[in-house]
Amino acid sequence: MDVQQTSISDDRSAAAPAPAREPAASPNPAQPHRFRPDVEGLRAVAVLAVLGYHAGIARLGGGYVGVDVFFVISGFLITGMLVREAERRGTVSAASFYARRAKRLLPLTVPVLVAVVVASWWVLSPVGGKSVFVDVITAGLYVVNWRLAGQSVDYSALGADASPVQHFWSLAVEEQFYLVWPVVVIAVVLWCRYRHVALRPRLVVALGTLAAASFAYAVAQVADAAGAAYFSTLTRGWELAAGGLLALVPPAAFARVRRFATPAAVLGLAAIAIATVGYSDDTPFPGTTALLPVLGTVAVIAAGTAVVDTAPGRLLSLPPVRYVGRISYSWYLWHWPAIALVTAWLGDLPSSQLAVVVLLSGIPAAISHHLVEDRLRHARSLARPRRALPLGLACTAVSVLVGVGALVAVPTVPLASPQHAIGAKALKHSDGPQRTARALAPVPDKAVQDDGQAQDDHCLVRQKETRTPGDCVYGDPHGDTTVVLYGDSHALQYFAAMDKIAKHRGWRLIALGKAACTPAQVSTYNYQFKREYSECDDFRDAALKRISAEHPALVVTGNLATESVIEDGHRLTGDASADALRDGYVKTLDELRDTGAKVVVMHDNPRPPDDIPSCVSKSMRDLAKCAFSESTALDFEPVNAEAADAVPGVRLIDVAPMLCRDGTCPAVIGNVLVYRNDAHLTATYVRTLTTWLSHQLPTVT
Repeated sequence: MDVQQTSISDDRSAAAPAPAREPAASPNPAQPHRFRPDVEGLRAVAVLAVLGYHAGIARLGGGYVGVDVFFVISGFLITGMLVREAERRGTVSAASFYARRAKRLLPLTVPVLVAVVVASWWVLSPVGGKSVFVDVITAGLYVVNWRLAGQSVDYSALGADASPVQHFWSLAVEEQFYLVWPVVVIAVVLWCRYRHVALRPRLVVALGTLAAASFAYAVAQVADAAGAAYFSTLTRGWELAAGGLLALVPPAAFARVRRFATPAAVLGLAAIAIATVGYSDDTPFPGTTALLPVLGTVAVIAAGTAVVDTAPGRLLSLPPVRYVGRISYSWYLWHWPAIALVTAWLGDLPSSQLAVVVLLSGIPAAISHHLVEDRLRHARSLARPRRALPLGLACTAVSVLVGVGALVAVPTVPLASPQHAIGAKALKHSDGPQRTARALAPVPDKAVQDDGQAQDDHCLVRQKETRTPGDCVYGDPHGDTTVVLYGDSHALQYFAAMDKIAKHRGWRLIALGKAACTPAQVSTYNYQFKREYSECDDFRDAALKRISAEHPALVVTGNLATESVIEDGHRLTGDASADALRDGYVKTLDELRDTGAKVVVMHDNPRPPDDIPSCVSKSMRDLAKCAFSESTALDFEPVNAEAADAVPGVRLIDVAPMLCRDGTCPAVIGNVLVYRNDAHLTATYVRTLTTWLSHQLPTVT
């Protein structure tokens, strides 16, 4: 299940009276500063879409658009509040603004983040917990979105890969936007006072410029790198600005469009519904596709501003709907940690059970809403900024300190000495999988970085790059025999052994690879970019030309056997994708053979079902818990073997016998951690395969 995270930090502090003091509904043009029960109900629509989507309800494949609805609402309410203050007082109090935001948002984050830390300590492994505690720190500082953007996390990651605080990314986006927007408003107010000109038209220019720039950037980034774009403040700012621009429309203007209010509200809700039902995990987002829910939300809010008593407005104002909207912020904060931690604890759950988890998370949501959120928001003692701001700072400090304390307290695994970390050598003398360990190499929390010198030197070029790496010559740089290690990360993971072999045999070794880029001559789908991986096609062409120019004696190549192939703009699945990948690999192997080189294909390694370092970090006394079935680990089409068999003279090397014995693949062999994640071998273990691999390779001169 894809879990594009969403945020719903509502801003009812921007609405003047509390619900008990609501004005009676009237068909007259609504005052923009009145309490908006329809907006409160609109939050319910959005949060239910989000909750249903995270529960895996198939019909709500685009439920993540709820975040866009909340961004628009927030922009509308906050901008309206700032403008009314500026028009009433001739200035804006930044201290008052940030004090309101602090007491509105920060107190509720403390119990949620503390609960996440406590639950993670018991449910997650030390490796998983350490990552979560760093996330908690960045969530408490409202910068977690940049951490996620940098990682370009997989939206569909659950279990050990799903951070219980990923959902704080959108709160961070809002808070970062509101660090800038009040300052802009204050600057425009001062300029307008100095020039004696109207405020709203100048704010429209300022906010419109920001919105246009953000939207253009979003469109470009989604086409370029959708994974990172999803979490960026720069790609989301235009959605908040859309609500802000609506708030700048003069109240009198709504009177002239009253007759369009009901159709606008109906069409607006329909637009949100169409996006919720019609979008999916494959929809490039945000960008032009975000226009549908954003403009739909604008239409609903605008209709309610023009006319109070429309049919959609009455529906959204029903007491049960409004109550869900009222607790939406709290429910949002609690529901995702519940899903992530229960999934990490029990494994993947069907949508029916996830729905139960989501519903149960409403209990702490309702309790914390009434005892924390409402109580502090309406506390008279916190009415002044000098008291509310320290409260906000204290909440931030508590969240960060709890995360830091947990991070420091995480138990660590000792590093095994070279004498004890023998790796594959242990297979000669063992009578079964290693059952316990006191120390390991690499240590589990550093395993992900144990990818070898070639990757440290960026010889596995990043996904955005298309040129072949330059200074990536190893072994004996002046050797007369050139050998090329070419492919994706599943090929370059063997560099640690190949480099030692090259030095011993006097080979000039060239490492030539690109992340997630198959050597097979096919176009593939990139899950981070959410589009065709054109950079891979360009790199492959350049790599094959360079290999031909090097006149190698030997080419060793490897490939992830489960890449998703694109043909005629459509993604292939199952056997069709595997067949296309095999045929494309045959073309590449033929081309490599035509260079006169001997060609070796590495069979794709068995893949564990879980993140091995996380499992091992909590199972040092019972490593059997982390072992897995060889048949399960090799449950994919043998693309590499079939391609090698189809090209005369190509040799296939199968590493599985050095990873699995008697149908079982242990996580630790000879005190060496075998896998650095759920797909790749550690460089430390590969280094212990040097002698074995040397015997498998052909003799070349």
